[in-house]
Amino acid sequence: MANSLYLSGDAAADALLAENDFALLVGMLLDQQVPMETAFAGPAKLRERLGDLSPEQIAGMDRDELVAVFAEKPAVHRYPKAMAGRVQDLARAIVESYDGNTTALWTEGDPDGKEVLARLKALPGYGQQKAKIFLALLGKQFGLSAPGWREAAAEYGDPDARRSIADVTDGNSLSEVRAFKKEQKAKAKLAT
Repeated sequence: MANSLYLSGDAAADALLAENDFALLVGMLLDQQVPMETAFAGPAKLRERLGDLSPEQIAGMDRDELVAVFAEKPAVHRYPKAMAGRVQDLARAIVESYDGNTTALWTEGDPDGKEVLARLKALPGYGQQKAKIFLALLGKQFGLSAPGWREAAAEYGDPDARRSIADVTDGNSLSEVRAFKKEQKAKAKLAT
């Protein structure tokens, strides 16, 4: 795992993401319809409220109890019920397919980038784009050495890109990513 991250803007939350692969996977899952920092701070809120954060723990919880944990103020996500369900489905997939070992997604069987991408896309809540961004995050900030990961991550694998959370390493790069996203939204709006 990486020595230091700048994904949530909170040192303790970023430290959890750096040391807990499941927390990182959950942060990426939560990264929709909320600011990136809010999404990646979510796993720290969960650990604080639950005392731990593991796939086994989340998978085994009562769904309504997990929703209550998500909804507690400040909420983990603006859509606590839906996201609690997605996180629990993700946890169950990690337990069932990888015996609770999140790291096995990108290490088991020495997979290449294409295989890691396929494994990520098979996870609940991970579509093509989210899987590519997460793959780029692993490669750029966690030293993933799977052959072909940059190609599998497509434009997100570009070493000079400033287009996603995979490229955020400090306040300046966060601003660059935000500017890129704003530009892309403006282009999309003009196209419609």
